[in-house]
Amino acid sequence: MTETIDSTDGSAEDRARGDRPVVAASVTGLPKIISFSSLVKCGDEVWIEHGGSLYRLRRTKQDKLILTK
Repeated sequence: MTETIDSTDGSAEDRARGDRPVVAASVTGLPKIISFSSLVKCGDEVWIEHGGSLYRLRRTKQDKLILTK
């Protein structure tokens, strides 16, 4: 049996770009898939805390992702 969570509250802009909804990992151990737009909601970057360090994940003008410490 597979358990997923489908978030259909994405914006029209997210859907126009083809961004996927948030999907939880299944019981088979597959990774969780989250669209970047779902993470940032209001902008082009998100700050992530991991192991006591801060990381910045941002989208460039060329629509690439850059992770910096």
